[in-house]
Amino acid sequence: MKNALKSGDKARLGVLRMTLAQLKDERIRLQKELTDEDVIRILAKGVKSRKDSVESYRSGGREDLAEKEAFEISVLEQYLPEQMSEEDVRAVVAEVIRQTGAASMKDMGKVMGPAMARLKGKADGKMVQDIVRALLGS
Repeated sequence: MKNALKSGDKARLGVLRMTLAQLKDERIRLQKELTDEDVIRILAKGVKSRKDSVESYRSGGREDLAEKEAFEISVLEQYLPEQMSEEDVRAVVAEVIRQTGAASMKDMGKVMGPAMARLKGKADGKMVQDIVRALLGS
């Protein structure tokens, strides 16, 4: 935040201030100090909501607002752990499918729980869901 203040980057500073406020609100709500996992969860939630907003704005023809949200996503992603590649996620999901013995789409719940536990904070839930559907559907 200091660097954004010193450089005069008002857009970045706004995103960081808003995120810091969300973290403080969550700390007050939980009535405890936040763990790294809590911070990652809050940042990931912010990225997810902004991605949804980008889609909505683009479908509504508001490219200016979509670009603003995309910028905010890029700022927040700098503070999240590096996301796994689709190939790595596919390998983890395939292993979970093998371990659980899942054979069809009926077993999706059996796979999603353990897969998300392993991939929490490392992969987007939507991507994991799409990969599980593809592997179980085939």
